[in-house]
Amino acid sequence: MVRKCLLSLCGVILLLSVGPSGVLAQEARLTDIRGFTDSKQVLVYAKVTNCFTPKMEQAIYAGIPTTFTFFLNLYQARSWCLDRRLAFVEVRHTLKYDRVRKLFFVSVGDGGEPVGFQDLGTAKLAMAELNGVALFPVSKLERGRTYYLRLKAKLEEVRLPMRLEYILFFASLWDFETDWYRYRLSMTP
Repeated sequence: MVRKCLLSLCGVILLLSVGPSGVLAQEARLTDIRGFTDSKQVLVYAKVTNCFTPKMEQAIYAGIPTTFTFFLNLYQARSWCLDRRLAFVEVRHTLKYDRVRKLFFVSVGDGGEPVGFQDLGTAKLAMAELNGVALFPVSKLERGRTYYLRLKAKLEEVRLPMRLEYILFFASLWDFETDWYRYRLSMTP
């Protein structure tokens, strides 16, 4: 019993001494943000860059699901008082590796059917992109008004196996959360 406690303590000290430095070489950020209006909906496109670390890739290969949550807001700009939020949508992308079939599965949204990929690179690309997410009906927007999008992406807390969770409750080496990004929405006539 004492030996197990001593080994656990040594492991914790080793993790603390290594620390999270160097895990994220660059900060995760949203790029290629676009908002378009088609005949029916406001559509949002964006991509998260610098979001996968080697530690995250190891966890994915070990079968631990990784989830990104995108927070999308549509605001109406008003000069005389606070801007009015018209829409708020959370979109979850989950990446899971099937070690038996050697396939990566990305599910978009809560009820969507997962899409399988042969390699991690393609799965990471699908995981990190928002492609035409419907945010708000165009019919409810007024011409001549100013609208903008606010977007943010966050890596959801990774759930470790039960025993590791107790030992490593403080070690969150792959957490990231981007800043809020603002994009002015262009209305097509």
